[in-house]
Amino acid sequence: MAKRTVNVFQIDVFTTQLFAGNPAGVVLGAEHLSEVEMQALARELNNSDSAFVLPPDGPDHDIRVRFFTPTREVGFVGHATVAAHVARLAAGQGKVGKLRQKARTGIYDVEVSGSAAAPHVTVAIPAPQFQPAISPETRARLLDIFGIDTAALDPKCPVVVTKRTSTRLMIGLRSADLLGSLQPNLEELKRMTPHVGADGYFLFVRDAHGPATTESRLFSPVLGIAEDPVSGNAHGMLGAYLVANGLLPVTAGRARFRGYQGRSMQRPGEVDVEVEVSGGEATRIHMSGAARVVFRTEIALD
Repeated sequence: MAKRTVNVFQIDVFTTQLFAGNPAGVVLGAEHLSEVEMQALARELNNSDSAFVLPPDGPDHDIRVRFFTPTREVGFVGHATVAAHVARLAAGQGKVGKLRQKARTGIYDVEVSGSAAAPHVTVAIPAPQFQPAISPETRARLLDIFGIDTAALDPKCPVVVTKRTSTRLMIGLRSADLLGSLQPNLEELKRMTPHVGADGYFLFVRDAHGPATTESRLFSPVLGIAEDPVSGNAHGMLGAYLVANGLLPVTAGRARFRGYQGRSMQRPGEVDVEVEVSGGEATRIHMSGAARVVFRTEIALD
């Protein structure tokens, strides 16, 4: 009997440097795995997220991808999507060009450019929804947890929850130095989650590296992630948020910015975001970045 094997990659995403950006596992040939085995392998790889690449199951897409954290399956992950297509390109299973990817949360348009040695991936995602601003009492409790006061907040940035496949509370700060020094009480943040309605806290500073740039940090202790190095999905949400609040210039129906994240974790990365805009609102978001293959291996399952 032939033995089952899968090809496994470790990819650093949103960076051109090894050991920077956001690491993700990728498993090619995941059709040979049961769901229980996918979860077990994600736990073994122990990245915040791992992508399992499968053949299409319908005519409206080219591949399927399932995403697992070490503890559960999730609907969609931005950086792991980029990693999946970089791994396919490196393995000779993918090619430069456009394709459609099916995930649990829908079908996504993906464009792969560059080469296997220098790949670049762009993923189109729907615009998020915005919840009402949180109450002054809840905001005050959060500021205490982060160890900051009201004067540290960017007055042009309302503290609101953005929602798509995940939820992120947007908190704009004035100072990049302050952002880098934050050491929030993660247990208290976890306890605040039911009151805030967000499973992650995305703090950012506008124009931190020049016009149309941001510096940010993301804390998601309720998801088991003390701090996320570089989040593509959160930067996509931030793009829609900045447009909605008139904080990004719009030219010919497009707004663009570059987000920097991960410096506080010694894993710096960059996410490029382009927002399609109509009537002052985001209609579609394109988040993109480079990536590096750290290693690849083959695992025999039998």
